[in-house]
Amino acid sequence: MDRFFFAAGSLMAFLGVALGAFAAHGLKSRLPPDMLTIFEVGVRYQMYHAFGLIAVAWAVSRWPQSSAPLAGWSFIFGIVIFSGSLYLLSVTGIRWLGAITPIGGVAFLIGWLLLAWTVWR
Repeated sequence: MDRFFFAAGSLMAFLGVALGAFAAHGLKSRLPPDMLTIFEVGVRYQMYHAFGLIAVAWAVSRWPQSSAPLAGWSFIFGIVIFSGSLYLLSVTGIRWLGAITPIGGVAFLIGWLLLAWTVWR
């Protein structure tokens, strides 16, 4: 499981860099500044949680029978919902997507609490 989360974190970081470059070079002239900012927030949080997944991989290797895998799945879910909804909102302009973004944020918070709990126990 540690290898899975390390690979997932690495792939999410790769995608974060690729999407950030895409925004900076491909979307800059196509999106209004407020939508570009929204896209960049998605990239930023994806990158934070990509590194969080790598921390989860370490925690899983250190404490295999812990809640660390749940933290990893929370981070993955959060990236998909939080960052994904911001990406879609910024390129489509569909405002209701912003209503699901906090669900991903809550998943991030749960993931960090679970990771802290793993280490604390």
